[in-house]
Amino acid sequence: MKNILIEEVHHTPVEEQHVEIVERKGMGHPDSLADGIAEAMSRALSREYLKRFGYILHHNTDETQIVAGRANPEFGGGEIIEPIYILLVGRATKYFDGIFIPTDKIALKAAKKYVRETMHELDPESDVVFDVRIGEGSTDLKEVFKRSNHIPHANDTSFGIGFAPFSETENIVYNVERRIYEEFRKENPAIGEDVKVMGLREKDEINLTIACAFIGKYVQNIGEYVALKDELKAFVSDIVTEYTERKVNVFVNTADDYDSKVVYLTVTGTSAENGDDGSVGRGNRANGLITPGRPMSMEATSGKNPINHVGKIYNLLATMIARDTVTAVDGVKEAYVKILSQIGKPIDDPYALSIQILPENGYDVEKMESKIRVVAEEWLSDVTKITEMVVNGEIRTF
Repeated sequence: MKNILIEEVHHTPVEEQHVEIVERKGMGHPDSLADGIAEAMSRALSREYLKRFGYILHHNTDETQIVAGRANPEFGGGEIIEPIYILLVGRATKYFDGIFIPTDKIALKAAKKYVRETMHELDPESDVVFDVRIGEGSTDLKEVFKRSNHIPHANDTSFGIGFAPFSETENIVYNVERRIYEEFRKENPAIGEDVKVMGLREKDEINLTIACAFIGKYVQNIGEYVALKDELKAFVSDIVTEYTERKVNVFVNTADDYDSKVVYLTVTGTSAENGDDGSVGRGNRANGLITPGRPMSMEATSGKNPINHVGKIYNLLATMIARDTVTAVDGVKEAYVKILSQIGKPIDDPYALSIQILPENGYDVEKMESKIRVVAEEWLSDVTKITEMVVNGEIRTF
């Protein structure tokens, strides 16, 4: 394919730059909650369309908004004063082939289920007010949708970006949040799901600043809070040794003031209960991180339809091509993939697919080119695999 462009780039590798900043917003962060709810609605609608018609109809649920509530957290308890307001907004096909589809009901059910399964103290029935405002799709875009025979046609002129591999700092930031959520939280119910990890590497020293919501119901006093906070710090300090030999300094809830008893305490485990709003696309990129030192797309990935919305598909596709390039081709230190679409054109035939390679010393990118091209062409020839992975929940979007 003539539109696959492979070139060598020359810059200081991320690992060798003096300063590196990396962020991950955890599952209970308001922005991540918005992403997760949007994606859950899209998956539910996709499955319902497949069940009823055999293919996915036009929809996008990527405009979900969270307006913070008010809460009164206390040691040993606390209560919600005003519930969190979540606006479920977007577009969907509500009538097709003479059949009405209960899209609002499907979306609402998916949103509540996602909150219930993700958050262990946030009750979607009593702590949240859901407002469903999903409209019909644009006629123009529905026509673009219909024109797809076997290969869908792009619904927009847009681009996606991916890179590989993760640096040590990126790997640490990603896995620290994941393991707090999957491991430490499950052993300690006082740990909320709203965890933000900010990583700063200065030369060979890494500083992790962690903001972790504690749940007052499970913490009786300031002493218990401090003890569990120290335990969390020890847990993180221990697991980071699996990812690096560099010195890692861990800081948890640095705004705490013990003398004034001002600590990061919540009722539900998320800051959305008390002043923190959330929006789709304001948090992690498609690879799960926010990386100001790398190329990124500002396009929201979560909630966009997985059939022909290139704002979603190309971000995920670029990430997969970059990762497979690093795995399959010897001598690749860093790979950067940028994919551009043209509205109305088949998504397996992008307007441009740029692959930039920073090679290891002694390797020639021209000699790697044929193998790199094979990786890209294999993904393009099976581009609908991205759709399947998304609908089946096999690939993360944030």
